[in-house]
Amino acid sequence: MTRPTPETLANRATPATVAAAAGASAVAPISPVPVTGAGSLVRSLEALGVEVAFGIPGGAILPAYDPLYDSKVRHILVRHEQGAGHAATGYAQATGKVGVCIATSGPGATNLVTPIADAYMDSVPIVAITGQVARPAIGTDAFQEADIQGITLPITKHNFLIQSAEEIPQVIAEAFHLAATGRPGPVLVDIPKDVLQAQTTFAWPPTLELPGYRPTLHPHGKQIREAARLIAAAKRPVLYVGGGVLKAGATDGLRKLAEVTGIPVVTTLMALGAFPDSHPQHLGMPGMHGTVPAVYALQKADLLVTLGARFDDRVTGKLDSFAPDAKVVHADIDPAEIGKNRHADVPIVGDARHVIDELIAAVSGTATGAAAYEPWWAQLNDLRQRYPLGYDEPTDGTLAPQYVIERIGELVGPDAVYVAGVGQHQMWASQFIKYEKPGTWLNSGGAGTMGYAVPAAMGAKVGLPDTPVWGIDGDGCFQMTNQELATCALEGIPVKIAVINNGNLGMVRQWQTLFYEGRYSNTELGTHKHRIPDFVKLAEALGCVGLRCESKADVDATIKAAMEINDRPVVIDFTVGKDAMVWPMVAAGTSNDEIMFARDVRPTFDEDDL
Repeated sequence: MTRPTPETLANRATPATVAAAAGASAVAPISPVPVTGAGSLVRSLEALGVEVAFGIPGGAILPAYDPLYDSKVRHILVRHEQGAGHAATGYAQATGKVGVCIATSGPGATNLVTPIADAYMDSVPIVAITGQVARPAIGTDAFQEADIQGITLPITKHNFLIQSAEEIPQVIAEAFHLAATGRPGPVLVDIPKDVLQAQTTFAWPPTLELPGYRPTLHPHGKQIREAARLIAAAKRPVLYVGGGVLKAGATDGLRKLAEVTGIPVVTTLMALGAFPDSHPQHLGMPGMHGTVPAVYALQKADLLVTLGARFDDRVTGKLDSFAPDAKVVHADIDPAEIGKNRHADVPIVGDARHVIDELIAAVSGTATGAAAYEPWWAQLNDLRQRYPLGYDEPTDGTLAPQYVIERIGELVGPDAVYVAGVGQHQMWASQFIKYEKPGTWLNSGGAGTMGYAVPAAMGAKVGLPDTPVWGIDGDGCFQMTNQELATCALEGIPVKIAVINNGNLGMVRQWQTLFYEGRYSNTELGTHKHRIPDFVKLAEALGCVGLRCESKADVDATIKAAMEINDRPVVIDFTVGKDAMVWPMVAAGTSNDEIMFARDVRPTFDEDDL
């Protein structure tokens, strides 16, 4: 997949960099032509190279849909605005381009709030375009009026309320530039209906005015040298890798840095695929449901080289007990993240690709590889042998959800894109599918948005039509946004959705088992006991192929059958046991030192270990 590079998205906006923000080549200048504001909007999207937009028309945005009728921009009519937002996110995550979603005013716009917040938490570049009531009606509580600019102020990188038709090309170009450069994120553009209807002229390229917006790409040399000095002195270092490495296209450099230095690597939930799971230096995912070696490597490290990660609470556990003996090198393109949760001994502001490349140059003369950390590696390898990821087969004869997900990964392979909802199935997908390549794992990490998987898989498949896209969803998540499968069926988007159906809100039930004495208050969904809904019949009603698998013996055949169907979406109801749990686990608010390997089972260590 082609992703814009930091150089093409430099902090000085030009026609070329604005087009690159959308993942397209710059177009030739366009002389002024008379159009409506709506026409100017659509022509701006075309000039930016936008290939697809996901949305639903309504009164305030309706003027924009008339010129869209004749546009080369593909519009995909979704069934709910939340689906439009998550589809734009999935498209952006899969392709590296800016995703676009469109909604009308009032409830149309507010239905985008959840996917905008989701994109904000995971630093995904999307542009949300919303209609607004006419300017004279703003503030009068007019029909379908909502202050979407104010509502989304805390969850957007920036947002705009356009006041005149003349400024549409400039604002749209600025929105794409802001979304894609620096730390990516969502940008909202709200356009009153009378502005869309007004007569204006369209010309391209516009002049951008973003005073003060200059993301730092190249790190300060002094900080790089200080980081290299700490690496040379460390006995127990760890490369703590976050999603910023993927966004920077820095995975090749990361592998080189790891191999030159011999330092162990952990990749967060948002960074899976940034470093091959099969690589001997990869300890796995840290955090609440991370591997024992990854969690303890961070806890007992004397140096954390943190690249594009933000010390999220799901990684650190109880913050004041996290990695107590470690010095911290923290590199991030967003200076606001450095020192926010954990003091950085060496703060480095810069794009992860440049930071890693300069670190490689700085350590190359002194690095001795893994031999320098032989005692450290001996301890970590011992942990890997003693506490491998695994699961127990259910004693009641039900199907193990971990087995289902593991077989999907093995049969479908490492070139597919896997999109997970949120909950137990998300964690099992992160644990039991092997991610060897960047861009093959999409999920809602920061916001933890149930309902993300189906529309995000749709967006990913639109962006990568020749790549298999599998959604791993839970029966709870699936019921929130499965209506977008009708969109997939009608639009020819053949995603595969594996529903891990345990009849319950699985992660909530796990917490009730562990912390609420098994008092299962309002977590049973009825998809087991009553088959309401029947997911096979529902899939067929939505224009998809519906399959069901209830036994281990049928898992492979069912997956293979789904793989053979490529003219329609496929939904597989994997009916699994309700009592499986995600292990390891660090309970919320506790120290990573209290990691549980199974219920009431904590890893044991000799006094000399770590």
